[in-house]
Amino acid sequence: MPESSKTVIEIDYGDADTAKAIQKAITPDNLNVPDGMHIITVVEGTVLEIEVHTERSIGSLVATLDDMLSCIQAAEMAIEDAVK
Repeated sequence: MPESSKTVIEIDYGDADTAKAIQKAITPDNLNVPDGMHIITVVEGTVLEIEVHTERSIGSLVATLDDMLSCIQAAEMAIEDAVK
């Protein structure tokens, strides 16, 4: 079993304001992470980068990524609805 894992997700929104809005929307989810897990979100230009570092199991990493992606999808839909 690995001692630690790191995953990086990069999403290019083609627009810095959207990338920042998505980052802001998912940030509260990053504040209460389990011990042994760290989530860092950074916006560089139009790209939202999410790094997940964990000393926990692969299953825990997968569950965290699934949760993060669900939150991102919900934020994207909310922004899309607001623009209509």
